[in-house]
Amino acid sequence: MAAKPPADDPVQHAPQVAPPKRAAAGLPAIGHTLRIAQQQMGVARTARTLLKVNQKDGFDCPGCAWPEGDKRHTAEFCENGAKAVAEEATLRRVTPDFFAEHPLADLAGRSGYWLGQQGRITEPMYLPEGADRYEAVSWERAFEIIAEELTALDSPDEALFYTSGRTSNEAAFLFQLFAREFGTNNLPDCSNMCHESSGSALNETIGIGKGSVSLEDLHQADLIIVAGQNPGTNHPRMLSALEKAKSSGAKIISVNPLPEAGMERFKNPQTPVGMLKGTALNDLFLQIRIGGDQALFRLLNKLVIETGGATDEAFIREHTHGYEELAAAAGQADWDETLTATGLTRPEIERALAMILASERTIVCWAMGLTQHKHSVATIREVVNLLLLRGNIGRPGAGVCPVRGHSNVQGDRTMGIFERPAPAFLDALDKEFGITSPRGHGYDVVRSIQALRDGEAKVLFAMGGNFVGATPDTDVTEAAIRRASLTVHVSTKLNRSHAVTGRRALILPTLGRTDKDVQASALGKKGTVQFVTVEDSMGMVHASRGNLAPASPHLLSEPAIVARMARAVLGAASATPWEEFERDYAAIRDRISRVIPGFEDFNARAARREGFRLPHAPRDERRFPTKTGKANFTAAAVEYPKIPAGRLLLQTLRSHDQYNTTIYGLDDRYRGITGGRRVVMVNPEDAAELGLADGSYTDLVGEWKDGVERRAPGFRVVHYPTARGCAAAYYPETNVLVPLDSTADTSNTPASKSVVVRFEPA
Repeated sequence: MAAKPPADDPVQHAPQVAPPKRAAAGLPAIGHTLRIAQQQMGVARTARTLLKVNQKDGFDCPGCAWPEGDKRHTAEFCENGAKAVAEEATLRRVTPDFFAEHPLADLAGRSGYWLGQQGRITEPMYLPEGADRYEAVSWERAFEIIAEELTALDSPDEALFYTSGRTSNEAAFLFQLFAREFGTNNLPDCSNMCHESSGSALNETIGIGKGSVSLEDLHQADLIIVAGQNPGTNHPRMLSALEKAKSSGAKIISVNPLPEAGMERFKNPQTPVGMLKGTALNDLFLQIRIGGDQALFRLLNKLVIETGGATDEAFIREHTHGYEELAAAAGQADWDETLTATGLTRPEIERALAMILASERTIVCWAMGLTQHKHSVATIREVVNLLLLRGNIGRPGAGVCPVRGHSNVQGDRTMGIFERPAPAFLDALDKEFGITSPRGHGYDVVRSIQALRDGEAKVLFAMGGNFVGATPDTDVTEAAIRRASLTVHVSTKLNRSHAVTGRRALILPTLGRTDKDVQASALGKKGTVQFVTVEDSMGMVHASRGNLAPASPHLLSEPAIVARMARAVLGAASATPWEEFERDYAAIRDRISRVIPGFEDFNARAARREGFRLPHAPRDERRFPTKTGKANFTAAAVEYPKIPAGRLLLQTLRSHDQYNTTIYGLDDRYRGITGGRRVVMVNPEDAAELGLADGSYTDLVGEWKDGVERRAPGFRVVHYPTARGCAAAYYPETNVLVPLDSTADTSNTPASKSVVVRFEPA
């Protein structure tokens, strides 16, 4: 039997600390997985649900976007994937009675953990202007309210349509179609806050903003560099791919400010040997200072160029542009400055160089540790430079591998969720639907918050996610949200965004990945079971079919919600067949196939159990659709953070009991922290210099050029083996420290990994 949700928020004032673990997964992961699943789903439902995760006839995990191979394990999920499934497939319910018992002020005072533990939302809920709590509302009235607000706007650009990476391809395509038919490109999404820097860098350098490798490429690589990423917590199934690569002879370099258990040793729970002994993954751990990656890769590029015969001259001559400019800039790289920027030693960098030179097939993987700095785009361009110098794009076992976080965040962008759409995409969309899409660029996430703050936007409609919890500068963001006339959230469960609202607010409960989706057919016939599709981090598209009865008969699917909203807002003026799209998702896929290249014959290909791979010109044919028609070397000036005396550079990160802003528990098992999240990890030598005793409590105070004090109070100091000059703490608790205007050049991604902080007694 499933456990009841917590009645009160757990006390977190005294987190316990033990030494960090030196290995990931194994028996502890299995035990924790089963315990969490049983608490949420009960024993029978756990078995029925988990055995369908990531299977060819099952549903795609609502967690990360890591791909599956053609051959699937019976248990094709990781610990954090199982937690995500358990939270969605929970037997706990949030009914209208819950909202009657908990006014908005009460919800606003609760932790994200407590809110998420309450269960699935069962009915549409409405917060009228001036009311102190949500009340049940019919779907018809909910869509009338949305139509009232949207049609009353002075301009369509006063509306914001946000998308979470959980949204299916079909729902995302309809969502952007509605927004553009309504008249705006204001389509911010969660990618704006994570891999926007990757897309910006890759579009400029190789002509497509996606990774160029497959799972098979990882297995064939000679060298894999994992930079700014913690697979053991954020993408645990990646550890299996790294283990397989190691068994084939690959070497692995990890570049990270923190040692992470998953990169030290992986105890594969799928094999007896893995459970008992495990596999050491790291061959070289470069414990880099936060933000020093561009300097490291620039020096490595200089050393590769200076090594006779190390560059792939034929590839450079035939397929690249800008080599001379890079060579000149790289020639200026200085050993002393690089050692200062990185905190590394010369022997460590020389060893990394030797491993690069010995590899004929190199892959570089990265995540938020590279993408959330002011100079992130330049850093990723420098990574691409390294690969281009050795001809490591468009070759088996080699390429770029930005590891996406949410399960369909890449697919949503492919479907047109983007505030700066390509003209060719809009032309195809307009031709297919007979509409005239706006051509002006819309707002990304940061610009959306600024627009709300400044009164330029008045309605926020969020398709999934936790907008308030995921965004920077918490106090500024929450004040901006409260200026909106209407906030709407399509959700499965409660989160902080439901407690921070505009003058009016709606919660629209939707089906999850685990839920069976049955839509009514035309002419009163029996409803038909639908499926949706997703795109993984490596460009594979496949179907996802839920197998559980929905949490409530009052839920609508995401495509149905968009279709009904469109009919309410656009009315008879729209010639788009919204009712048909709601009844039959195959009709949506037919339209996608005529609008988006690579999706030809979409329905037939989606029906294949194995799915299909999208085309990728650099990978498939060494063709680079850039402005020069070639892969572009770049030569940006090297940047790295300079930290004032008495301050540290803070990175915000996840705990192991967390996925994005969803908090599954209060422990971070691999880092040895239990019973609380308000901790700050500080190198013992830095702590001694700053007078921060282990176990003492401190306020974190952010410092930025605007002079505004941003404070996160009451954090327990944990002496931890992070890089000197650096600190780490969990988000969303530390989002309050990230200035809204502190963003990456070009991509405008919040610089959540580069926060200068000072410490004041709590």
